[in-house]
Amino acid sequence: MAEMSRRLRARLARDFPAPGAAPELIRLVEVASDSERVQAAIVLAARGDLGMIRHGVKLAGEDWRDVLVNGGLENEDWPAVLGRELGPDD
Repeated sequence: MAEMSRRLRARLARDFPAPGAAPELIRLVEVASDSERVQAAIVLAARGDLGMIRHGVKLAGEDWRDVLVNGGLENEDWPAVLGRELGPDD
């Protein structure tokens, strides 16, 4: 289990602002993948929808490539997309 990056934690907290939501969601996403790219794809695809976070976590266990497609991080430009969506790398 890889610890979620600071920039992704900030994005998740913005997308899920309910008090106490972020720590549990961070834990779920961290368990799904060791890759910031896959973790970010889960969060980006969810667009603030808790059900979609759960779907992304489940999908990551089945085929992480589908998670990348859902989150818009499947192409070679994925580092630039992450930069636009999350800000500069930690």
